[in-house]
Amino acid sequence: MFKKILIANRGEIAVRIIRACKEWGISTVAIHSDVDRESMHVKLADESICVGSHQPASSYLNIPSILSAVELTNAEAVHPGYGFLSENYNFAKILEENNIKFIGPNSKHIQMMGDKIQAKKIAKEHGLPVIEGSEGGVKNIKDAKEILKITELPVLIKAAGGGGGKGMKIVKNENDFENLFLTAKLEAKKYFGNDEVYIEKFFENPRHIEVQILAGKNRVVHLHERDCSVQRRHQKLIEETPSPILDNNIRKDLFDRTVKMVEKIGYQGAGTIEFIYEDGKFYFLEMNTRVQVEHPVTEVVTGIDIIKEQIFIAYTGETALKQEDIKPRGHAIECRINAEDPSNNFQPSPGTIGMCHQPSGFRTRVDGAIYQGYKVTPYYDSMICKLICHGRNRTEAIQRMNRSLDEFVIEGITTTIELHKKLINHEKFVNSDFNVTWLDNEKII
Repeated sequence: MFKKILIANRGEIAVRIIRACKEWGISTVAIHSDVDRESMHVKLADESICVGSHQPASSYLNIPSILSAVELTNAEAVHPGYGFLSENYNFAKILEENNIKFIGPNSKHIQMMGDKIQAKKIAKEHGLPVIEGSEGGVKNIKDAKEILKITELPVLIKAAGGGGGKGMKIVKNENDFENLFLTAKLEAKKYFGNDEVYIEKFFENPRHIEVQILAGKNRVVHLHERDCSVQRRHQKLIEETPSPILDNNIRKDLFDRTVKMVEKIGYQGAGTIEFIYEDGKFYFLEMNTRVQVEHPVTEVVTGIDIIKEQIFIAYTGETALKQEDIKPRGHAIECRINAEDPSNNFQPSPGTIGMCHQPSGFRTRVDGAIYQGYKVTPYYDSMICKLICHGRNRTEAIQRMNRSLDEFVIEGITTTIELHKKLINHEKFVNSDFNVTWLDNEKII
């Protein structure tokens, strides 16, 4: 096994990776910015090294500085977590060229599936249903209007090189089309350095379903699905597994087709294939070539440590898992706890944490990196931890989540804990009568 791994990330995912490494006796190196010196991941790692200032471009996205840290510490491998450089083709390729293992797929697959237009073509070639719309990127308004003639409104304009709701516009009225198209291109250029967008059919009442896979050169296995349909402006808030709306026939078809596509492209590592699901049909959305924020719900129902599996595949090229041995049990729900003020349009809420009590108990898990006295800065993503509850069924998982949210105390900053209490107890959530547009159309706060 690897002797030393550098974690090119921060916060709760860096802590999560360090814990997995420690259980295997692997030494860890934490990188950090100047404002993250007292962060939990720095305290838990065997070594730490500052890679730049508080601005992400100067630290966690600073490839030359991170490569220097790898060389100085003699790390054999780099785990990128999620976000930052986790799906950066150039970073992965440079590591490969210097015989440093990137704990993820090879750079070729990052490039192949990171481009949403190319990924859609590949999915279609290998038997996955895709969403009606443009075949490739749409560069100008003239071509965009031609696509609109053959794609029924409403349509979604999306940045080809990004996600998270940036460079994404919904068009319901033809009169708004040109303005929204140009706005989407400007946002795509600003956030992703690429103004290419594509156009596809917009679904009014969709669910967001994704399939977790682990792939070695010997076999590909799936770890069943997650339902990530509780979202606000395309940002996930609550995830669960299994999906309460899929039947077993649809599940089997979804899994079989997904595994087949992953096998055909020769992918190795952990990955997630995301789908839109509406009216009994599913459509390929994108593939994420990394570990997901919501991976813990899959871990607690399958008993499989996805981070350890990533490391094992990176070291051996193979997976020891067999599909017949993967048998999920019960139901799991994850709530993302953010340092935000829901009553003030979800504005970030940086500050110093006062009293901090995290819930525990039977089948209750908190993935986080906070503690009393920890300073939440305004420079990074506002998610500070995740609460995961596992039950024998969905009802018990909701009950356990209710109890755990009541126990959770974070003083000194405003968080989304109270919002999650309302969502978990809402009639629509309890009855699974919702879709990804629920929170954008209904006022919960």
